Order: sequence, then structure tokens, then C-alpha cells
Amino acid sequence: MRIMIADDHPIFRSGVRNLLQTTEDLVVVGEASSGDEVMPLVEQCRPDLILMDIRMPGLNGIEATRLVKEKYPDIHVLILTMFRDDQSVFTAMRVGAKGYVLKDADEIELLRSVRVVGSGGAVFSSDIAARMMHFFTEPRDQGTSEHPALSELSKREMEILELIAEGKTNVQIGTRLTISAKTVANYVSMILNKLQVVDRNEASRMLKEFREG
Repeated sequence: MRIMIADDHPIFRSGVRNLLQTTEDLVVVGEASSGDEVMPLVEQCRPDLILMDIRMPGLNGIEATRLVKEKYPDIHVLILTMFRDDQSVFTAMRVGAKGYVLKDADEIELLRSVRVVGSGGAVFSSDIAARMMHFFTEPRDQGTSEHPALSELSKREMEILELIAEGKTNVQIGTRLTISAKTVANYVSMILNKLQVVDRNEASRMLKEFREG
């Protein structure tokens, strides 16, 4: 199995590479140190599976995963990160990741996860899987709190997201809410970060998909 590692920490990449090289069925064919390097490296080495961190310079791992899956749907992505919040997990799944494993996983769990996802299966760290099961089985009232990403937004942020979805500019939003365009821009930046998306269009699409779903 041809594996690519995308992580901005060289020591961590080295440790993962050394672990994978102890096996006969796994080979590391490329390493990206930023989200911006992912697609060019995929074009060059065509891996079967990518071990993808979430927080990297340039594109985050969520957006990099979305781009990879749009162009190369047969390439599997296993998220390998320290972020264990529901927002990151569900957003990663939404863009096409098939596994979500925390960086504190032991060597046996990591190798098993690589092989499961590389063969087309899905795998999650045990505590992540337990929280996902809880989310899908617990009774919930209707509303935005059902969406693991949108529920992270404050009342003001949701108000601004609604106006973004209507196609309003920062100036128009500021006029409507009686705040400065700079303040709106700061809110927009926080909204994109919480939703793990890269632009206003993606944020608007997330809100639209939630309403229609």
C-alpha cells in the first residue's frame, strides 16, 4: 500500500514513517509539510492512502481532504490528529475521510487503522467512536444544536452566517447589525474557523445542507 503523510511536524512525520517502514506491505511514497503541498504531491506520487493532519500551514487538512476526494475519490484518507472535538470529526467525515485516529494512538492501533482504511473500511479511535454513537443515539430536540459544527456558533455568529447565506457583504451585514465591517470580518473569520471551511460559499453551503436535510 502506497502511503503519503501530510503533517507539519517533521519529528512526528519521521516517527510515523519509521513505523510504517518496519512493515513489508506498507511504503511511504511522499511527505507534505503543509496543506498547500498535498495536491501537488498527490499528483506526483499517487498514493493509495493519505495520513492527514488537520491543523497545517496553508490549507487545513479538512479542505485538503475535500480537494483530494473531489479529484481522486479512490484515494483513502485517514485523519491523524490531536483534535478530538465533534466538530472536527463530523466535518472530516463530511468531506470524505474514512478514518479518524488520535495522535496518541499506539503503534498497533495506527497500523491496524491504516490497513482498515486502506482496504476501504472505516475506523475511529475508541473514544471518538463512543462519542459518535452517543451523538446518533441520544434524543435531541430539533434545531441547529443537532449539527455538530453549527452548534459551535454563538447567537451573533449564526445571525451573521444567515446573512452570509443571503449573499450579503461585510458592509451590508455591518449596516444591518449596526457594527463595523471590520468587526463583521472578524466574526466571519471565527465562523470559518469553527466550521472548518475555507470560504463564505462553503459556510453557506453547510447551512443550506443542514436546513434541507
